[in-house]
Amino acid sequence: MSLSSETDMQISIAMSVLYGLLALTSLSVRLAARRTTSGMLSRQVNAWWRIFPVVSLALLTYPLGLLLLAYLVCLLAICELAPLDQGSQAVIWSGCLAIIAAVSLVGWHMPAIFPVVLLGVILAQACRFLHSSDIRALIWLLMLITAGAMAMLPAFSRLSLAPEIKLAWLFYLFTITALNDIAQFIAGKLLGRHKIAPIISPNKTWQGLAGGLVATQLTSQVIGRYLALGSPLALLLLAVLLSLGGFLGDLLFSAAKRHMAIKDFSQLIPGHGGILDRIDSLVVTAPLLYCLLSTSHKDLL
Repeated sequence: MSLSSETDMQISIAMSVLYGLLALTSLSVRLAARRTTSGMLSRQVNAWWRIFPVVSLALLTYPLGLLLLAYLVCLLAICELAPLDQGSQAVIWSGCLAIIAAVSLVGWHMPAIFPVVLLGVILAQACRFLHSSDIRALIWLLMLITAGAMAMLPAFSRLSLAPEIKLAWLFYLFTITALNDIAQFIAGKLLGRHKIAPIISPNKTWQGLAGGLVATQLTSQVIGRYLALGSPLALLLLAVLLSLGGFLGDLLFSAAKRHMAIKDFSQLIPGHGGILDRIDSLVVTAPLLYCLLSTSHKDLL
């Protein structure tokens, strides 16, 4: 796919600035962490140096890169979910692979109704889990949510937008989601006092949520206007929705871990846990932005 040189250059510049901000954040957090007995905050922020290059490569090789990234995330998710079941690993692997295949086929052949069908299946499985509280039912639910969200990433290429605008929106999505996570975590660690859901996720605070909202607003306005993605009001509303959506995804996966009596899904990413611990916000923000763009993208300009 050939992208306009202007948009390509804009995204490259924005990506360079993002890496600069990450470097500044890493340095600031490292200095702040010296005042405490633990360097956990520094390790978690620095772990983004492992994550950002992978996402950058996927964007630079769009659209194939995003497709490969989506399948990689799904396969890593199975590796994390399968050991949580006490039964046959073959059953979990075959079931999860079947879910990925079904989601891919429906998403490719019926893109217009895919979000509705996916939401219906997820709600049905959620009801089944709530009725049984069975670990395997929860595994199927998490796999459905993950596979469905990952299928939205390559689906951006089928939106009725110019190719360079699709890539710009994907860059916007990943940046907003990542910085929202980072800001919520840092604000929660440094300023957090009042817990939101102490039983489900004791580390989630109102101060952390507010920090994420502020960072998301600033990021949305700067990137959105720079890449000419929408009006200030539209970008403001998008930032609120994506910030809250990311928080909801994080809370949802925290509730799942609480039910399974685990802290992290794995130790794949030092300081962050597993791949499911890292994409918990994206499983909500990706489908949310895709649905908004597919139904009302003209109103955002």
